[in-house]
Amino acid sequence: MIVYPNAKINIGLKILSKRPDGFHNLESIFYPIPWYDILEINPSNHFEFKTFGLKIGGDHHHNLVVKAYQLIKNKYHIPDCKIHLHKQIPMGAGLGGGSSDGAFTLTLLNDLFCLNMSITELILLADTLGSDCPFFIENKPKFVTGKGEVMTDIDLSLKGFYIKLVNPNIHISTKQVFEGLDLSKTNHCDFYGIDTKALFNKQTCVTNDFEHTVFSTYPKLKKIKNTIINEGALYASMTGTGSTIYGIFKNKPQPSFSNLTEKIIEL
Repeated sequence: MIVYPNAKINIGLKILSKRPDGFHNLESIFYPIPWYDILEINPSNHFEFKTFGLKIGGDHHHNLVVKAYQLIKNKYHIPDCKIHLHKQIPMGAGLGGGSSDGAFTLTLLNDLFCLNMSITELILLADTLGSDCPFFIENKPKFVTGKGEVMTDIDLSLKGFYIKLVNPNIHISTKQVFEGLDLSKTNHCDFYGIDTKALFNKQTCVTNDFEHTVFSTYPKLKKIKNTIINEGALYASMTGTGSTIYGIFKNKPQPSFSNLTEKIIEL
């Protein structure tokens, strides 16, 4: 069985406080976008996990796909599987690709082995994998609070617009970015329930709290954002903790970053 885990962007990212469990309380809008990995899982007489495409560093046992598989195997005693992941979404890029892979593994195994888990059960399991994973279970625009696991439906549609995503091939450590965050300088804008028109009229309000820290360390990212704005983007931002910068356009933009990873998608 094959599925296509997709990426997401953050529209605004506000960090409210540090939690006793070491995570941070945040507010953001998560919006799914059509940039895909490819995940195939089939029953087998032995376990196998292979990756293709973009190189994934580290021990595969720490990969969220493997962790998700082990969660289901331990809970439902499913058989061994062969898992192939073709990685196309850049890593350490603020696009949630790893979280999406983990969440899609849960839903794929649920369907493949007819486990009949509910959406609520899948979300609870996904939350044990990582803060962004629950979003990809329903995989639709959400206003997100808590550490990322508390989700509310939001009436925001970018259908018919274009998004330009530029990844400078810089891997940014989420842990280090959080450690460098000054909570006294975070955003106080209320963007819950924001609609499309308001988003495009509030560029200075609906912002990403991490931009100040990340841009000071990687000024190249600020230049990319300014270039996208000058090209006519209705809204531009860094997504997550970076390093991907995106712009939303009414008309299809032209490629302009030949030496970087650039993707233009109709939403």
